[in-house]
Amino acid sequence: MKHPSIKNIMSKVRSFPGMPATAAKLLPLLENPETSTSKIEDILRYDPGLTANILKLTNSAYFGIPTKISSVRQAIILLGWKRLIQLVMTMCMSDLMKDSVVGYDLPKGELWRHSIAVSVAADELVKGLKISEAEEVFTAALLHDIGKLILGEYVREDMPKINAMVEKGISFEVAEYIVLGTDHAEIGARILKNWSFPTPLVEAVHWHHDANSCSGHCLMSDIVHTADILGLMAGYGSNRSGREPAPAGEVLERLGLQIDDLPPLAEQIGGRVAALYETLS
Repeated sequence: MKHPSIKNIMSKVRSFPGMPATAAKLLPLLENPETSTSKIEDILRYDPGLTANILKLTNSAYFGIPTKISSVRQAIILLGWKRLIQLVMTMCMSDLMKDSVVGYDLPKGELWRHSIAVSVAADELVKGLKISEAEEVFTAALLHDIGKLILGEYVREDMPKINAMVEKGISFEVAEYIVLGTDHAEIGARILKNWSFPTPLVEAVHWHHDANSCSGHCLMSDIVHTADILGLMAGYGSNRSGREPAPAGEVLERLGLQIDDLPPLAEQIGGRVAALYETLS
């Protein structure tokens, strides 16, 4: 705690806005295998605007479902209840994530576009690698940079120090940690923990830049780490390292991927990002 900013930063974490009421009611259902369709419907019944957005998203080009979905029950049957809850939470967060982040030079909407690109890339990885029971990774990928909303003002103040380290070959994320005593990944994980998110999602956000340090639910961390790179490769987001973005070799090995697999994957996600961004914007 010797860094002068750390106390102020942690105070900002504690005062960060809570989740919208509907999302907060749905979140505990994620860890209950007995969750029923009727329970989800009961919660959503009191939020008609959100229900309308769920149906809009389910019927969007992103999912490409050939039949028209006209009820939450149908959406749950086709997407699965876990995925539907994740999408609800995603829509609840969208206004928050669309803010500009001055310290990271992200204009209004840019953080949201990158976040959507990373969630789409995570989806593609899960499908391509045939990973089951990974619905949660979509939301972990979407919220991986939420800590930037708090750290932006501190990064702006200390950018000369951070840039001086980056020029010496230190990664931006490591320089951020050295200068501030924390980084946006750790702050993002603290926000999700305060919101009572499931542990695998919290850890995936915490370790998305340093997946090899993960010691818990590491498959999700590996996916979000790789998806973050794919988002940058696809042209969504700001790469401040000055080097070509690439996942850690050990992460690729654990996922059974080669470095040459990434450019085609990055190309694939472009159209899907546009479809999802249009629906969520």
